[in-house]
Amino acid sequence: MVAPGPGSDTKPGQLFVVATPIGNLQDITERARRVLCEVALVAAEDTRHSRKLLQHVGSQSRCVSLHQHNEERRIEQIVATLQGGDNVALVSDAGTPLISDPGYLLVCAVQRAGIAVVPVPGPSAVTAALSVATLPTDRFCFEGFLPARDKARRERLRELLHEQRTMVFFEAPHRILATLQSLCDEFGGERPVTLARELTKQFETVLHGDLQVTLACLQEQPDNQRGEFVIVVGGAPRAPQTRYDSQNVLETLLEELPPAKAARVAARLTGEPRKALYALAMQLNAGKSSA
Repeated sequence: MVAPGPGSDTKPGQLFVVATPIGNLQDITERARRVLCEVALVAAEDTRHSRKLLQHVGSQSRCVSLHQHNEERRIEQIVATLQGGDNVALVSDAGTPLISDPGYLLVCAVQRAGIAVVPVPGPSAVTAALSVATLPTDRFCFEGFLPARDKARRERLRELLHEQRTMVFFEAPHRILATLQSLCDEFGGERPVTLARELTKQFETVLHGDLQVTLACLQEQPDNQRGEFVIVVGGAPRAPQTRYDSQNVLETLLEELPPAKAARVAARLTGEPRKALYALAMQLNAGKSSA
């Protein structure tokens, strides 16, 4: 890590984490446009892709790559740039950096160096898909890309089988059929799903249905297998709660247990107050004695 020299009074720059359009360039925010034009350096997942965006917004900022294969090597250079007083923008190919994209190691290193990290929010494939999914959005979990290998993918889905929140996954075109098949097999074909394809782009498609019907639809329409996908799956239904009749429970327990213990166990089973159950247990015992 590079640190300022002794006695240096240079005020460090800021690292801006900038969300960029997920397809439609008109979705760029005014703030993101300004930041990309004003920073000294843009750290981009793919410089070829990001230079098109920089040209669109009129930015002349220098651009360097930062991706999963070189992120650790880039950290020292970017931190040194920031400590020298220049601002830096971090962008990914689409959407918000760090969300299934590079940038986590850099943000952690910049924060440890005592330099400000500033979010510049904007387009997000996750929230875009959720907004049209017609599935509950008050609580959801983001799972990103599932494992590419079939066995590992199915193991992860089994871990999520009883997840009651709406689940959001990303998927690439060459794995979409295999992933939908795994979801059908592990969650059941009747589980509700929304499949969002090529969001904000020319061939944007949003399919609603259950997993089995959606898989069949894609199998029959090869054109809909192209592009980037967001899969929004309904959570597992809540298991029905078994309701116990407190008197029947107590009568059964009193055949084997004294009133105090019977009341304690019955409280766990029924959720009713232990003291009230103990009083009922004593009444039932008294009734047996007088019979």
